[in-house]
Amino acid sequence: MSSRTTLRSGAIAATLLALSACAGGNYRPPSDALVKIGKPYVVRGVTLVPAADPTYDMLGYASWYGSESGNRTANGERFRPKWITAAHKTLPLPTYVEVTALATGRRIVVRINDRGPFVPGARIIDLSQGAADELGIRQGGHAAVRVRRIEPSEADRRRLLKGKPARDLPPESDQAVGRLQSQLSAAGMSLTGRSARRF
Repeated sequence: MSSRTTLRSGAIAATLLALSACAGGNYRPPSDALVKIGKPYVVRGVTLVPAADPTYDMLGYASWYGSESGNRTANGERFRPKWITAAHKTLPLPTYVEVTALATGRRIVVRINDRGPFVPGARIIDLSQGAADELGIRQGGHAAVRVRRIEPSEADRRRLLKGKPARDLPPESDQAVGRLQSQLSAAGMSLTGRSARRF
């Protein structure tokens, strides 16, 4: 074999290797084995400080995002729009949360593996398309929610790590939803989001 043929074969192999890397060969497999808190970072002049928060329980707004955001999540996993995942600005990656739609009381378990949302206003979580479908908010684009950190069952972890929804949760009672809606209103927010800065 001539040196020219060897060089050409080497160049082709290097090109194919580079293309396979671009195609997504370097994604971290979905796993809970390594939890990443991360260093403080700045977005639009605001410093955000990731931290473990076992008692996290917030009211605000959820929106959703799809493949337009790119293919890689902040913890290095492949972003799969149909999986039940979400983005949060500061909770460790991954973290599991229960998200409740305050208009309906519907609840789902979501695995946070990305960072965001980075917009003005009271948005506290960005759901994947799959999570937004599960919660029933995809058509509206955004919704008032409660986001509460939880420790899911091992069965629910396994399902979410394989892209399947966790077990169905019963909806919040009308009484509990009424209390949450009152708290939302007392904080100057509405179910529609009209009182928050537009996103």
